[in-house]
Amino acid sequence: MTANHFARDVRTRRLYRYGGDGLVVVPLDHTISDGPVIPGRIDALVGKLAGNGVDAIVLHKGGVRHVQPRWFTELSLVIHLSASTVHAPDPDAKYLVSGVAEALRLGADAISVHVNIGSAGEREQIADLGAVADACDRWNVPLLAMMYPRGPRIANPRDPELVAHAATLAMDLGADVVKVPFAGTAAEMADVVRACPVPLIVAGGPAAATDDEVLAYVAEALRGGVAGVAMGRKIFQADDPGRLARRVAQLVHKQPTIEGVAA
Repeated sequence: MTANHFARDVRTRRLYRYGGDGLVVVPLDHTISDGPVIPGRIDALVGKLAGNGVDAIVLHKGGVRHVQPRWFTELSLVIHLSASTVHAPDPDAKYLVSGVAEALRLGADAISVHVNIGSAGEREQIADLGAVADACDRWNVPLLAMMYPRGPRIANPRDPELVAHAATLAMDLGADVVKVPFAGTAAEMADVVRACPVPLIVAGGPAAATDDEVLAYVAEALRGGVAGVAMGRKIFQADDPGRLARRVAQLVHKQPTIEGVAA
């Protein structure tokens, strides 16, 4: 193994905190796009997630400064480079607001970038993804690509063919893990998984009234062969974020309990 491959492998192993092929990611990047939708202090929330089976959280560069470093003995840190707000003339446009070197300086184990295929700004977003993938390759850091069919020409953002196209686009440009919408059913999702040779994780999915509905969604996605979930709102807006995170992780990591964590 070369030194370069060793460095990337070390960071990838950190990302898959609980071993195996399963991955539970909790994105906490919503405050740029949507405003203060995360309840309470970010540090307190991250403390509830740490040790409850979550492999990684996603933060912007400024958010990292408000989280205690001690939580990252039990979590991996993914720094998100893309931003936009719901108030923009084109909310589907995404812009890079940081770079790979800065993210690594802040302690990132992995990088994430958001691309909306079918958006008016698709060209720039795909170019940004390619450039970030090159930098990740140069710095030997894993890349999570958050890929959504979303824009004026997209009638059904969960169309399996569109979801598969989004996934393979990210793979072709160098992503190590790809986040996509759930394509409707386990069987349809299985077709997407077969089309893409890198691990796929699914977004949080449709609105759910109870934790059990969230878990049923996760179980259905896993039946489709996905590697895990990237679930933000459903976890951080839950009555007990740590408990729900643990229950999701038990499904994804295929463990009745997470090692070191009470059921």
